[in-house]
Amino acid sequence: MAVFQLQKNGTNYICPKCGRLLRFVDGTAVQIVKGRADMASILPKYECHSCGIYFQELLGSGFYDEHDLPKTEGGAKNKENWVATGNLKPMELKRDANNQCLCPRCGEMMDYVEGRAVTLVNGRPDMENVKDHFHCSNCDSYFRRIATTNYFQWSEK
Repeated sequence: MAVFQLQKNGTNYICPKCGRLLRFVDGTAVQIVKGRADMASILPKYECHSCGIYFQELLGSGFYDEHDLPKTEGGAKNKENWVATGNLKPMELKRDANNQCLCPRCGEMMDYVEGRAVTLVNGRPDMENVKDHFHCSNCDSYFRRIATTNYFQWSEK
């Protein structure tokens, strides 16, 4: 990864690769990613969605390190076209030969998850996957079966 000293165009920084304005994103609280504390999330960054990269300052030096934007940012998940969860009515969903169907919320393919027996987690019954449901990994939506029908309703995890 390259290190850059970002140039300003008036009051905004510009991307050293394409010359477009960079979008400022303030730092957030520490996040746990894959079981580890992600300390980079607390630092502010400047994003260039046309190049798919972002820049973070190195220890207050005025020089910025270049990183690739994660797939969940920069338009990889086009949230603008998603249907709001409040607008999703119960619907009939049918799986294809690959145990998949089209997600009514984002339009990507979602997987059918067959129900399984109750399992014990930390001494308590885990009832989450007892009933058949569909799960979309793109928008992280769950569609759970309504009683014994072929109709499914969006639900929180």
